[in-house]
Amino acid sequence: MRIAMLARNPQLYSHVRLKEAAEARGHSLEILNTTRCNVNIASHRPTLTYNGKTLADYDAVIPRIGASITHYGLAVLRQFEMQGVWCLNESVAIGRSRDKLRSMQILAKYGIGLPLTAYANDPKAAEEIIKAVKGPPVVIKLLEGTQGIGVVLAETMTSAKSVIEAFRGANVNILVQEFIAEAGGTDIRALVVGGKVVGAMKRKGAGDDFRSNLHRGGSAEVARITPAERSTAVSAARRMGLNVCGVDMLRSNHGPVVMEVNSSPGIEGIEKATGKDLATVIIQFVEQNAKMGRTKTKGKG
Repeated sequence: MRIAMLARNPQLYSHVRLKEAAEARGHSLEILNTTRCNVNIASHRPTLTYNGKTLADYDAVIPRIGASITHYGLAVLRQFEMQGVWCLNESVAIGRSRDKLRSMQILAKYGIGLPLTAYANDPKAAEEIIKAVKGPPVVIKLLEGTQGIGVVLAETMTSAKSVIEAFRGANVNILVQEFIAEAGGTDIRALVVGGKVVGAMKRKGAGDDFRSNLHRGGSAEVARITPAERSTAVSAARRMGLNVCGVDMLRSNHGPVVMEVNSSPGIEGIEKATGKDLATVIIQFVEQNAKMGRTKTKGKG
């Protein structure tokens, strides 16, 4: 197979491992810098060029689109879809996952466990939405934040109102969520591939940081997940429409609650924590499912 990966940094662990796994199984995998792909829109002839050459004859695309270039990256991915190339995660599904508000609304619609979440446009409604999530304390998140950036724990009504009013005064969109104190600064990352949890790790924040992101100095170890956690992760992936994703959950007193569904999950932490070759699992899924013209979103814009 000839596989394209949309990624800006070919040196990242996840990208190196996926390339190694693909080549070990006899495939060709080319890493394309997403921002250097040019979209050429013409009736009946959607094409892409890269460094002056037309991109063609790929059997599959693995999108690893950074959050900072989501809009452009999805435009490039849609162009591949319009050419009929099979994509590991489709543009519509990635778009859902990158919009934190939309993803929470979708998961809530299908009864998947979530922390209490509130959203308002008017900064004068700060106290109302804090009380709606049974705070303080509350967690305040930027809708566009990633890897723990733009996440604030406000422990008093005064501090929570100040943060909300400051963000909204700067015209920044935020979510306000219930603080799950019993999680103790740890969360569960379950990697879902093809509707199955193939690995899970427990992450703990550094020191007294309530954020457990490994990029922020957190630690990870293999996790034994419960049937409820496994079911929640699989359901979240299915409802978002993602073939491969990382589902981040907290262990609350009323069961697992989903914090985020990540459409481009890093595999370094989870491979090292579990000792599993998860890159090969992903490539095997590509082998079994990649077929020209199978893209569901083909032609939908």
